[in-house]
Amino acid sequence: MKIDFHTHGKLAKKLPFSTIYTDWLLNQARIAGLDAICLTEHFNTLQFAEVYRYIASIGCKQGDTLLMENGLRVFPGMETDVAEGGHILCIGPMEAILELNQRLEPHKTKGNFLPFAQLMDLFAQYPVRVGCAHPFREGGHVPELPTDQLAQLDFVDLNGKDLAMDAQRTQQVTQAFANQLGIPMVSGSDTHQALQYGCVWTRFDRECTQVEALYQQMQEGAYRIEVQPDLQFRVNTAGLFKKALKEIHALGGDYVSVLVSE
Repeated sequence: MKIDFHTHGKLAKKLPFSTIYTDWLLNQARIAGLDAICLTEHFNTLQFAEVYRYIASIGCKQGDTLLMENGLRVFPGMETDVAEGGHILCIGPMEAILELNQRLEPHKTKGNFLPFAQLMDLFAQYPVRVGCAHPFREGGHVPELPTDQLAQLDFVDLNGKDLAMDAQRTQQVTQAFANQLGIPMVSGSDTHQALQYGCVWTRFDRECTQVEALYQQMQEGAYRIEVQPDLQFRVNTAGLFKKALKEIHALGGDYVSVLVSE
């Protein structure tokens, strides 16, 4: 099972949700060779709940996942900012993700983000697994936190965007951080649009539909991370593409129709 642990269902968190755009993303993820994704939408994205409810409406619930018509399996998740600087991923049943997002409503603006310890206390009340997203990206300070706090993390994200900037250093420092905590390192593309899908994925030995079964394989080391040789090109091209689509929207155009028109 080839899975991407860090993906988004919208082009940008401040843009309106588009079912057509999200359909395009999910289809392109499958075309890129992925069997599953963790949909880790930003916790403060516009219309967060609508994104997940729409995906639930077009998917078939199997365990903790939603199976799309094209065979792509979606693990619901969320990416949350912490007050210290940095982002935390969680994956779990959709109901848990939606309730967590609702409870985080007072903390969705800069200056109101929860500290790491309080966020982890909140996550501990739900059946979710929690990881540190791109731990060494500029502005992130999670690795500097006390070891007893970091011990609550379940995994670390080897991030496609950071690999594109400096693959060797990103792999070294991220793996060292995972080793320091004694937790698995898995990979995510961090894509907001389709060109980045498949630049890196985590290949598991067994397909699963439950987050705990996925986590069990992570603990067993029953997986391997596969980085594609054209990762840097894909990520850089995706970044330019995202800027162009956002500019179309800013100028009053319909970036979705531009994207999906024949």
